Amino acid sequence: MNADTPTLILIPGLLSDDIVWEHAAEKLGSLVPVRIADVSGGISMTKMAQEILDKNPGPLYVAGHSMGARVAVEMARLAPDRIRKLALIDTGVHPRKEGEEAKRQVLVDLAYNEGMEALAARWLPPMVHEDRHSDKDLMGALTAMVLRADPEQHERQIKALLDRPDATITLPHIKCPVLLAVGRQDQWSPLSQHEEMLTYLDNAKLVVIEDAGHFAPIERPEQVTKALEEWITT
Repeated sequence: MNADTPTLILIPGLLSDDIVWEHAAEKLGSLVPVRIADVSGGISMTKMAQEILDKNPGPLYVAGHSMGARVAVEMARLAPDRIRKLALIDTGVHPRKEGEEAKRQVLVDLAYNEGMEALAARWLPPMVHEDRHSDKDLMGALTAMVLRADPEQHERQIKALLDRPDATITLPHIKCPVLLAVGRQDQWSPLSQHEEMLTYLDNAKLVVIEDAGHFAPIERPEQVTKALEEWITT
């Protein structure tokens, strides 16, 4: 790899960390330098995006999952000349929806009042394909991930999500190649939402990850990594 080779930045989502991207990071490291961003301290999409840009100079390929994809879009807005390729996985682009704050506050309160284990038990099942709910390894790994966070991190990230920019304004200005990927059974950020995102982008491809919910990168890591490999090499 030469000095002009872009670095691949993998950005986790809400309450997520390196575990979501472990498979992709390991497999794609032979193609490009790979770094997994830490957004656990972020208080806004824009500040998270700027911090990642500041820590990772030079040209970048950026892949984000869920909230992390919103951060990736902000990176493309802030530094369009540096973002060579963009991958947005299981995500959305619209600003806060009516009634969203109250629904998210229920989970914020649950984490403070009953602990992160109670939050994990409530939050995770709808995020995962129902056929995988009995997969002890998968659900155990995701639960452990949530327990590595704390109520304060959760509240910070929820505030950042509630105050998120309207990415539909940014998408039409993105000219680099964009990969959209979504779990077929993603109930939180459904396929239809990603099909709509295609209409805002001039240079995008949509890949559906079969038998996966919202956590496609860890539910079906081989499929997601394959899509990312093709995105990098094409």
